[in-house]
Amino acid sequence: MNPKVGGGLYALDAATGKKIWSAAAPDCGDRPHCSPAQSAAVTAIPGVVFSGSVDAHIRAYSAKDGKVMWDFDTAREFETVNGLKAKGGSMDGPGAAVVDGMVYVPSGYGSWGGLPGNVLLAFSVDGK
Repeated sequence: MNPKVGGGLYALDAATGKKIWSAAAPDCGDRPHCSPAQSAAVTAIPGVVFSGSVDAHIRAYSAKDGKVMWDFDTAREFETVNGLKAKGGSMDGPGAAVVDGMVYVPSGYGSWGGLPGNVLLAFSVDGK
C-alpha cells in the first residue's frame, strides 16, 4: 500500500471518451494503513458523484467540475442504532447506495492492508 499513489477521479464524455474533468487523488497525510486509491465503485446522481476511498473518506464531487462538495472521514467509532459500537475504515468494492434522499455507505474494508471496520453509515441532507 503506497500512501502517495492514487489515480484520482475522472469524468469522461461517453460519446467521445474525452476527459471532461479530473480530481486529484486525496492526500493520506500521516494516516497509517492509508492509500489515496478510490477503489470503491462510484455512485452518480444528478449533480453529484460519490466516491469512497481507501483513506476512509466518502466524498461528494460536483458532477459539473469535480470539486469536492462534501467530505466525511469514517475512520472513527460510531454508536449504532442498536446501541452497539462500530468502527469505520477503508472503502473498497461497493459504492454508496442512494435511496429516498438517504446515502448509505459501507465502511471498514481491511483487505489489502486497508483500515478494518464494520459499519454501514446512513446520511441525509437534513441530518436526521
